[in-house]
Amino acid sequence: MIDYNVNINGLDVKANYSEDAVNNIFIPLLKKLTELQQAKGRRILVMLAAPPGAGKSTLVSFLEKLSKETEGVAEIQTIGMDGFHRRQEYLTSHTTVRDGQVIPMVKVKGAPETFDLELFKERIKKCLSEKECGWPVYDRTLHNPVDNVITITKDIVILEGNYLLLNESGWDELKAFADYTISVTADEKTLRDRLIARKALSGNSLEDATAFVDYSDMVNVKTCLTKSAKADLILQVLGTSDGRCDYEVLS
Repeated sequence: MIDYNVNINGLDVKANYSEDAVNNIFIPLLKKLTELQQAKGRRILVMLAAPPGAGKSTLVSFLEKLSKETEGVAEIQTIGMDGFHRRQEYLTSHTTVRDGQVIPMVKVKGAPETFDLELFKERIKKCLSEKECGWPVYDRTLHNPVDNVITITKDIVILEGNYLLLNESGWDELKAFADYTISVTADEKTLRDRLIARKALSGNSLEDATAFVDYSDMVNVKTCLTKSAKADLILQVLGTSDGRCDYEVLS
């Protein structure tokens, strides 16, 4: 196993990947994207969609590192959609409907309606049309996005997020921007365990973390697993709540 330690959105993450996944899935993927970019002769956008807790942010960060260390592949740059969370003050002052009840948006933070989809689309277009483009990130310690933390400069960009392949009005327009799509799936129990552990690391009690995950995050998990379009590459994550993981290709 290859250990990988990284800070994701303000939180330290410890993960590891099998040599089999690296050699037989990740490096061939990087080679494929390199060839695709060379054939198109312009910046390409790869969308990687996965449910909450699937380790997508850590995975794309690892792929970026791997691209810098692997001979014969182009360097990639990775970005996420989490920087388009609406700000905390917006979520606390606006409402949505869940199970027939009107509730503050902050109670379901992470649901599709709590993202600024129009701003997200505008920034994607800018990324594809300009040589350099600023990009926001989400800081889990601040509970808010921070703009222009990343400057996009590479010709292969992997964008990760929960709802990039969502088959719902507005969201279903995103796929048209992608040159290649990847989805990562996992069983619900693994995702729930990971989400509770991550929420607790943000300063919540285990009881509060569990309550939030079951009320909010798991709804989003089910949305991603059941309402997403088919990707060009589908990966199944095989793992545990402690960060150990492996992958297999489903199609």
